[in-house]
Amino acid sequence: MSEDRPRLTARVRVTSSRREATTARRRPMAAALVEQTGAGELYLRGLMRAQLRLALAVLAGLAVVLGGIPVLYAVLPATRAVQVAGVPVVWPVLAVLVYPVLVGVAAWYTRSATRIERRLSAVARER
Repeated sequence: MSEDRPRLTARVRVTSSRREATTARRRPMAAALVEQTGAGELYLRGLMRAQLRLALAVLAGLAVVLGGIPVLYAVLPATRAVQVAGVPVVWPVLAVLVYPVLVGVAAWYTRSATRIERRLSAVARER
C-alpha cells in the first residue's frame, strides 16, 4: 500500500532574477487622509456620503412623523374635536410629545454618525 503513494520531494527555493526591482510601498491610510492624496479623498468622500445618507434618512423620518400629525388632523376631522382636560389634543401632542421624539432622533443620529467615523478610523489604523 505504501508503494501507491507518491514520493515526497525536497522543497525548492524560488527566487526572482530581478533583484533590483522594487516593490510598491503602501502608504498608511492615515497619511493619505492627512496629506489629502487621491486615496484619502476617496475615503473622505465615502465618509461624507455615508453621513449624508444618514442625514437624509433622519430628515425623511422626521418629515413623515412631524408632517403626518397635521395630515392626520386634516384627514380625520374627528381627531380635532378630541379634548383632554378641556384642551384640544392637538396642542399637547405638538407642544409635549414632539420634543422627546426630536431628542431621541438627535441622540440616535449623533450615535450613528460617530459610529461611521469610528469605522473609518478603525480602517485607517489597520492600513
